[in-house]
Amino acid sequence: MKSTSRVRRAQARYPLSANPLLKATAVVEDNRIKIESSGPLAYLPFIKAAARMMDDQVPALAGDALHLSTWIPPVPCRAFDRLVRSYLKSSLRIRTPDQVTISITEECPNRCAHCALPDTGHHMRLEPELVGDLIDQVLDLGTTLVIFDGGEPTTYEELPELVGAVDDRAISAIFTSGAGFTAELARKLKASGLYAVNVSLDSPVAEEHDSMRGRSGAFHDAVEAAKNALEAGLLVDLYVVLRRDNVSQMEDFHRLARALGAHELTFFEVVPVGRWEGKTGIILSKEDKRSLDRFQKSAPAPRVFSVPSALDKFGCFAGRNWMHITPSGEVYPCACLPRGVGNVMEEPIKNIWTRMARLPYGGRKKCPLR
Repeated sequence: MKSTSRVRRAQARYPLSANPLLKATAVVEDNRIKIESSGPLAYLPFIKAAARMMDDQVPALAGDALHLSTWIPPVPCRAFDRLVRSYLKSSLRIRTPDQVTISITEECPNRCAHCALPDTGHHMRLEPELVGDLIDQVLDLGTTLVIFDGGEPTTYEELPELVGAVDDRAISAIFTSGAGFTAELARKLKASGLYAVNVSLDSPVAEEHDSMRGRSGAFHDAVEAAKNALEAGLLVDLYVVLRRDNVSQMEDFHRLARALGAHELTFFEVVPVGRWEGKTGIILSKEDKRSLDRFQKSAPAPRVFSVPSALDKFGCFAGRNWMHITPSGEVYPCACLPRGVGNVMEEPIKNIWTRMARLPYGGRKKCPLR
């Protein structure tokens, strides 16, 4: 297996912002990041929080370009410059949908116990022409990360064409269980401009993962997908939804990510929606979150990204920086908050995004469904 190599230097400097009001540089030394910033805007709470979130963290990849995370455009590039402008506007309470997830299909070979978007039985999917138009619309709104989700997006025959519709104003990624993510598809997606692959895992133990996914061989598919993506030169993130019953396996997940050569390991906290609606007993305790924070701060490469920690620093991103589109065209504030605000088949997404500003979710320190 060939992995994109991590290049270590004694010290490497990457300019993040040259704006006179905010000058920022990322310094990478001993494979840790230090953010240096100055200017009047450097003291704004949102900017300070963003800098603190990166300080002393392991980069996803550092070489000729700096990949702070698989969730952030590389430095330097046009998409990253747009994200910096979005952060500056956010400090002034101007909203931008930085991250938009498009669930292009309900089709999926798995029957996950925790699926947040169970198949309705109508085999819904967004047609390629509509998805292409949606991509244009969200890029015009300032989006810098377009994620293709499902169901299982690898079942969508036109996926490479959709990836190719994301221009240099943003990066693109896909969420996959690994099913159908062949070496050939990985090469096609890389050629189309895909930036990263998020491979979802429920357990580092094959039998436990397969049980959660309702299908034998699901763990094998996930591991092979990570290998295929790395071989194609894509960035790889292992995406884990932490619950009370798997939070003790954080180190095992990290060892697996390191063994595979993944660039990042993302921990998300379970939200009781979909098939697990109402199961509040699965939510992490305060001590679980403290354990996660300690692990994130001390873990070596690959990079560990804790979404709960980011939410504690910035507040809920739903409807403020995130937006989710379902296979039926409904628009949610985020994938885990099934509150329809409008439908893309009935009106421009800009109208829906504007209307989301009235929702009481964005900025809250706690997910409203937890």
